[in-house]
Amino acid sequence: MSDLRILSIIPPMTQLNTPYPSTAYLTGFLLSRGFKAEQVDLSIALALELLSLKGMASIHRQVSALPRKRHTAATRFFVEHYEPYLTTISPTIRFLQGRDPSLAHRIASRHYLPEGPRFALLEHYVDSRSHKGDALDWAFGALGLQDSAKHIATLYLNDIADVIRDAIDPRFEFVRYAESLAASQSSFDLLQAALSAPHNLVDEFLHELTLEALSQHQPSLVLVTAPFPGNVYGAFRIAQNIKRTHPHIVTVLGGGYCNTELRSLNEARVFDYFDFITLDAGERPVLALIEHLQKMRPINHLVRTYTREHHYVDFKERDFALSEVGTPTYTGLPLDDYLSLMDMLNPVHRLWSDGRWNKLTVAHGCYWKQCSFCDVDLDYISRYDLATTDVLIGRIESLILETGQTGFHLVDEAAPPKALRLLAKALLRRKLDISWWGNIRFEKSFDAGLCRLLADSGCIAVTGGLEVASDRLLKLMKKGVTVEQVARVTRAFSDAGILVHAYLMYGFPTQTVQDTVDSLEYVRQLFEAGCIQSGFFHRFTCTVHSPVGKRPEDYGVTLSSPRQGRFANNDIHFTDGTGIDHDSFGPALKKALYNYIHGIGLDLDVHEWFEERAAARSVGKKGRRRAAGTVPRTTVSRNLIKRALA
Repeated sequence: MSDLRILSIIPPMTQLNTPYPSTAYLTGFLLSRGFKAEQVDLSIALALELLSLKGMASIHRQVSALPRKRHTAATRFFVEHYEPYLTTISPTIRFLQGRDPSLAHRIASRHYLPEGPRFALLEHYVDSRSHKGDALDWAFGALGLQDSAKHIATLYLNDIADVIRDAIDPRFEFVRYAESLAASQSSFDLLQAALSAPHNLVDEFLHELTLEALSQHQPSLVLVTAPFPGNVYGAFRIAQNIKRTHPHIVTVLGGGYCNTELRSLNEARVFDYFDFITLDAGERPVLALIEHLQKMRPINHLVRTYTREHHYVDFKERDFALSEVGTPTYTGLPLDDYLSLMDMLNPVHRLWSDGRWNKLTVAHGCYWKQCSFCDVDLDYISRYDLATTDVLIGRIESLILETGQTGFHLVDEAAPPKALRLLAKALLRRKLDISWWGNIRFEKSFDAGLCRLLADSGCIAVTGGLEVASDRLLKLMKKGVTVEQVARVTRAFSDAGILVHAYLMYGFPTQTVQDTVDSLEYVRQLFEAGCIQSGFFHRFTCTVHSPVGKRPEDYGVTLSSPRQGRFANNDIHFTDGTGIDHDSFGPALKKALYNYIHGIGLDLDVHEWFEERAAARSVGKKGRRRAAGTVPRTTVSRNLIKRALA
């Protein structure tokens, strides 16, 4: 393969508003090494194919053929309003791509788009005890025309996604597509069965798009990234299409999913689709593989790579420093085709789905790497490597020149405060006018002065882990922060005009019911005090690579016997010594947080969010009533955060 042509592919489904950065990084690296490298995003391509006139007609044919008993509210509405859907789909896509902003007037009127079951969500945005009037008037005011229309158009697309899921592919989502086939699946059987099934409409569209990409780029080597479980089915379908039609093309799978889930892979059937699977940062393994394909190195000199014949090969070789990997490039990706969506009426949440962001990494890995729930031993956390300020400024300037856009998402595990300070000063000194946001740790280095400096340099938002808002549990998980410290840091960001999103967790080992209630009270007070504007509750999962998974006895848990499987291996089932059913608290926590991020219910006692759960569990087996007070009242003073800020 002396004349190697390399194509990197983003499979469905990732984001619809901006390209996932892995192919941009790898393509930039390969181009800097003189290779013929191109990239394609089949995630946005598939979405746009489904959301086209051709897609609407194909969906309508399949929905119309359903027997009456299989119809749902979404499919019935779609059939009844098919003509309006057909008329409005193309203009709406153009609007969401930013090509026709004047259409906002018609969309926001609520008389242009068909409004299916998803629009019932608007009824729940406004709590009658807190707000009066229309939800969209409350959220956007009289002049928030573009955002209001964008939110209405997003609900419209979600209605169509529901139709596809109900009538064509029950696994379909615009994100997390067929996630259940890959997430924590120790056996390949479920995924194999899905791949062996006949093509449905979504599969057929993906098949056509794959062949178009192969015809256009004529690759001899295809690199497919699978950052999440929701990309894995699409990645394997793409590889299956390649092997059936162009068996001479070498296929390679890499990405975050492989790095965490496939570290003990021993499943031969995987190699019917992919010739090689690489782990961790892709530059060194891919370069070693290219040199092998070009007969420059033997197969036993591959780096962190699975092969069918030699299984796992890891010839020890230094990884490239962050400053050596080249500038990411979006060349070849249809930047004008991405969709700016708005799922939720919250200014921070919209950042993940609205706008086109250039992705940039300040540092590889994490400078803290102590959190006990995290994969601290894996490369993406453990190998800390900081790019110089000059390198970062050069990449920012290059990306602005290439894309014409000045929005940047720093995709670090946790951007280091010292590096951000230097970057902010350099941006101001060079008069580089950008908008940026990224993930940090809520550590005390982020004082009022630094936060103002970051805001002056263009920082618009930060995200960070508060996890379980309990000092005892924060200490146990080695988070390195306290609740009061987080309050002061987040308030410094907010006072500087920077939006704050908190990652939250429940179900951590030894967490009691009292801890859960008190944690929600801390969160309520942080919202009430204006420290944070957004958040999301995750259920704690134990992974084989985390300190909890490696030393469960230190955290009061007992690991279940490992499942015998040849495919994915990451999440571990465990028994918590408390015996608490943490899953039962999830709905109350998420409902409370959903209201908080919309400014609703902050005056309520947190105990009220758990009342429905307590009522549902008040009747035990055989009708015996359980003792009252299953969920205790909070023990946290209602002005604790205010005192901490004072």
